[in-house]
Amino acid sequence: MSQAQGKPARVRAVEVAPGITMLKGQGGNVGVFSGADGVMLVDDQYAYQSAPIRRALDALSAGPVRFLLNTHWHSDHTGGNEAFAARGALIFAHENVRQRMSVEQFMAALERSVPPAPEAALPVVTFDSELRFHWNGDEVHAMHVASAHTDGDAIVRFHGANVLHTGDVYFENGYPFVDLSSGGSIDGLIAAVDRLLALADEDTAILPGHGDLSDRAELAEYRDMLRAARERVLRALAAGQDADALVASAPLADLDARWGQGFVSSESFLRTLHASLAPRPE
Repeated sequence: MSQAQGKPARVRAVEVAPGITMLKGQGGNVGVFSGADGVMLVDDQYAYQSAPIRRALDALSAGPVRFLLNTHWHSDHTGGNEAFAARGALIFAHENVRQRMSVEQFMAALERSVPPAPEAALPVVTFDSELRFHWNGDEVHAMHVASAHTDGDAIVRFHGANVLHTGDVYFENGYPFVDLSSGGSIDGLIAAVDRLLALADEDTAILPGHGDLSDRAELAEYRDMLRAARERVLRALAAGQDADALVASAPLADLDARWGQGFVSSESFLRTLHASLAPRPE
C-alpha cells in the first residue's frame, strides 16, 4: 500500500522464536532477527512509525539495525527505510523494488499516485532470484516469487529457527490485496503460497504481511480460499459475466465472514480477480 500520513501507533512485540520477534503497529508486520552478529529487520512499516519501532527495538535490547530487507515496494513496508539507513542500516530488496521506488507509481486499485522515494530510502543491494544471509548462527534465505502481490515480492525463510516471513503474499486477517498495477496476479499469488507451504511443516511459525502470527494449517486455509475464489471467478468469466454482474452474484458469500472483514472488501477482491483472470484483448 502507498505511503500515508498518520499518527504513530504503539508497536507491540510478539515473540516468535529465540532471537526472532514480530513487531505489530501501523502497516506491515516487521520481523526482527537479533543475536551476536547484530540486528536484521524484515520490513519497517510507514515512515511515521520509525520512532515507535526504534523504541520497541530498544525495549528488546536489540541494538542498531545493520541489515534491512524489504519484501516489496509498498511504503507500509518500506516507509522507514530512510530513517534506518541514516542510522547505518544497509537495505536489501528484489531489483524490481528499487525500480518501482525510484519513480512515481500509480496504484489503480486505490486511485492513488505514489511519488518516488528519496534516494536514501532506496535498496542498496538488489537481487534477482534469491539471496542468502549467514547471520546470527542461522541461514536467512530471501526468495523472489514472481507476479504475486507485486512483481518484486520476496518471501523469507529462517532455516534453523523454522520461521517464514511472507510479506504481503499472505494476509492472515482477510482477502489479499493483489496490486495489478505493480505486476501482481492471482495465479502468481497462489503459486507463491504453494511455495510457502512446501517450505513449512506443522511446527513452522509464519509471520504474515498483515494479521497475527500464523502457522501452516492457517496458511493452507488461505490457499484453499484463493483457489476457490479463482475457480468461481473463472466460471463467471466463462458464462460471460462482466465485473458488475460478478459482484452482484456474490460468489464469495460463504467466505466473507472469515475473509471479508479486513482491508480488502469482497467486492474489491472480486473486481481484482476479474481483472487478473479476464482474457486480454489481442
